[in-house]
Amino acid sequence: MSDAPLDLAVVGLGAAGASLAHRLAGTGARFAVWEAPASSAARTQERTWCTWGPGAGPDAGPGPFGPLVAARWSRLRVIAPGGAVLHLDLGGWRYRMLRSTDVERAVRARLAAAGVPLVEAVVDELVPAPGGVRVGAGGPLARAVLDTRPVPLPRAPGTTTLLQHFLGHRVRAARPVFDPGAVTLMDFRVPQPAGGVAFGYVLPTSEREALVEYTEFSADLLTGAQYRERLDAWTERAGFGALEVLGTERGVIPMTDAPFPASDVPGVVRFGAAAGAVRPSTGYAFSVLQRQADALAARVAAGAPPVPPRPHGRRHLLMDAVLLAGIASGWLDGAAVLWRLFERNPVQRVLGFLDGATGPADDVRLMASSPRVPMLAAVAELGRRRARGALER
Repeated sequence: MSDAPLDLAVVGLGAAGASLAHRLAGTGARFAVWEAPASSAARTQERTWCTWGPGAGPDAGPGPFGPLVAARWSRLRVIAPGGAVLHLDLGGWRYRMLRSTDVERAVRARLAAAGVPLVEAVVDELVPAPGGVRVGAGGPLARAVLDTRPVPLPRAPGTTTLLQHFLGHRVRAARPVFDPGAVTLMDFRVPQPAGGVAFGYVLPTSEREALVEYTEFSADLLTGAQYRERLDAWTERAGFGALEVLGTERGVIPMTDAPFPASDVPGVVRFGAAAGAVRPSTGYAFSVLQRQADALAARVAAGAPPVPPRPHGRRHLLMDAVLLAGIASGWLDGAAVLWRLFERNPVQRVLGFLDGATGPADDVRLMASSPRVPMLAAVAELGRRRARGALER
């Protein structure tokens, strides 16, 4: 790496960092990427990422990662607490799965081909310096830094915070039990936590292999034993029989309407989950990151400051705040609300909302299909929380 300042340093090679690095490689931008070594606890964990949208071809979406899609489905299934099943045909849309290991491998190869430095090191600090920011004390100088490292979960008076936490097993069944053409997006036949939502999730890759996951939206995490017990109880109820565990995924994703603070280091811009890219009411972020990475790459190419656009519109954030306040307070039965949205709306409209891509007319139709009295109670609950928050500030 030369002594001349970099145009940009990208810290982290998770979904946010990889999405931006892929777009910048080969454009002539002088940048470098930092990622923690494989042996470090700070290393980006392996993940399965899912997106959806128009296009049924083998290279369709998301963004430049279409060729890396490991599996795609044309049908979804949603199962109510009582066992009723919605079978949802996506038409010209597809639900798509990517593996973080495939994305990282492709991005690393692209960076190497473009001669972009990839530094295997834990970044402990970003230090203001004349002309920019140093990556680590005494490290290389960059005119700007895109920092994707996790930050403490923000808390603010009048806001609501839940956690999306999950345990997933990649499994092989003893007999053909999975439908490889359909994703079970939400199976609500699990005990529902107070002030939260829980469901099972199935990404089948064959009749005998799938990722099966227990997911919960709630204020508190479970113990390792509790996650395993709930996942096992649900897969047994679903009738999958004996399952051989091939691998494990676990994680915690913030769901909050609290604002994420900007970095206090001049020249450092936060990007990704650390900057509120996660949709507060759903925990989804990958598609949003693709839109932001497109905009960021265009700004870098134009010589503009690398500031990402807002990840979510104000209208969607307000709707999310209502849902979070209603579910956390118990005014809304989260499983019933989600079931009803899928039951009473075209599936593309619901998925568009989950992705933050719906317009005002679709949002009005979605809210009109929700349980009216509980939703009005949730709106009132949000008002009370924000009024109390204003007094506490």
